Amino acid sequence: MSQTRRLAAIIAADVAGYSRLMGADEEGTHQRLQAHLRELVNLKISEHRGRVVKNTGDGLLAEFASVVDAVRCAAEIQRGMIDREPDVPEERRIRFRIGVNLGDVIVEEHDIFGDGVNVAARLEALAEPGGICVSGTVRDQVRDKLPYALDDMGEQSVKNIARPVRVYALRGRRDRHVDPAAPRRAAPVDRGPALRQS
Repeated sequence: MSQTRRLAAIIAADVAGYSRLMGADEEGTHQRLQAHLRELVNLKISEHRGRVVKNTGDGLLAEFASVVDAVRCAAEIQRGMIDREPDVPEERRIRFRIGVNLGDVIVEEHDIFGDGVNVAARLEALAEPGGICVSGTVRDQVRDKLPYALDDMGEQSVKNIARPVRVYALRGRRDRHVDPAAPRRAAPVDRGPALRQS
């Protein structure tokens, strides 16, 4: 039987410091994560015409037909997370790291495979808590279509990928100042109106 392949925009997301959070409060962390997924993350994915491929315990994998929809969804998830858990101490807050890639994938009913997925997962690992990293391919597709500034982090060698991947960190709207001397990792999404659509 031949494999089904398609070009897809892929979001890989996980919770920064999940093992530490679970060690401190297993039941509470699990309940809070499920609430974030149910009340924010899954709703945003559906709103932007994506599909959750699978949950990964402390995160998820989602695919979109449009890379613009995928990046906008990622930005809105991170913006929405800023306002959640206002009474939880900073060190106990749940913060997602998100990677977005565009690539050819092998499709099964409950999973997707291939380098496109692997790169998204590696991009997520490069992001700071509350941050988003995208590949150069994604940046080329969205740079004239979305109002977000993308900070060039250069080429990064990533595990199990033959060639280096160009990585960009989403920094908010283009009209906001981006400090070129800032650490070259994906900073958390700005508080305030940076990612709100006009």
